[in-house]
Amino acid sequence: MTRNDTTASRIFDVFNVIFLICFAAATVVPFVWIIGSSFATQAEIAARPFFLIPRTFQLESYKYIFSSKTLPRALWVSVWTTVVGTVVSMVLTLTFAYPLSKKNLAGRNPMLLMITFTMVFSGGMIPGYLNVRNLGLLNTYWSLIIPGAIGTWNLIVVKNFFQALPVELEESARIDGASDMTIFLKIVIPISAAVIATFSLFYAVGYWGAFRSALLYIPSKPDRWPVQLILRNIVMLSAGRLDDANFDPGLVLPPPESVKNAVIVFATVPILVFYPFLQRHFTKGVMIGAIKG
Repeated sequence: MTRNDTTASRIFDVFNVIFLICFAAATVVPFVWIIGSSFATQAEIAARPFFLIPRTFQLESYKYIFSSKTLPRALWVSVWTTVVGTVVSMVLTLTFAYPLSKKNLAGRNPMLLMITFTMVFSGGMIPGYLNVRNLGLLNTYWSLIIPGAIGTWNLIVVKNFFQALPVELEESARIDGASDMTIFLKIVIPISAAVIATFSLFYAVGYWGAFRSALLYIPSKPDRWPVQLILRNIVMLSAGRLDDANFDPGLVLPPPESVKNAVIVFATVPILVFYPFLQRHFTKGVMIGAIKG
């Protein structure tokens, strides 16, 4: 390696480090600002357009959020929906993607065409609602899970991952007398841990952050609303656009902007806790499945 190559390599590394630091700051700083402003007073929010640490701390916004009588029940609904929905989605995605990865599957190409078609066109809100109603899922927890149980993009990436696995693994297992189900459960699933962990988190984030499904499919059962819909109502109430008797009337109404930011923090932190445990699987899980179509 020549001196010029070494110098150029060092300059390139410096620019890489600077770029990654700026990118990380652009990602982290807004969230830190949201956390800081959730503890700030209305006067400080109005006087200082941007700050990371408030000069005066207040907890009224969080007290206001937790004063809701429906919040504990909504938390349970969101946790149940996230856990059960993630399990259902992963089971359906894995069992659907594995057969589609076999090129000798009868009707494979038409099925892939129909699956890909849904990535461009959808039935829309009204047909979706009618479908849920006709299936008898209105005002049930399953209406939060079944309509979006399989993500098309997730299914295709997992299918590509299965398709890229060495065929020798399955052939040797078949020579030993293993059935398709045994191969899938004993060989394919154990070596797919990275993909399973990655897309389990993708599904979990989707279920945790969803409120549109509850707004459409559970309109008359507030006790079955997830936490995101309750938090949406809290934001609207703090802005004076909603009347709700589920809050402590003795509390002083906190600043609307502070309430909005406290809601963002409260809604984001629970699911954010799981990222460090699954982070090492992200690149491997997604990139392996995206190599081959």
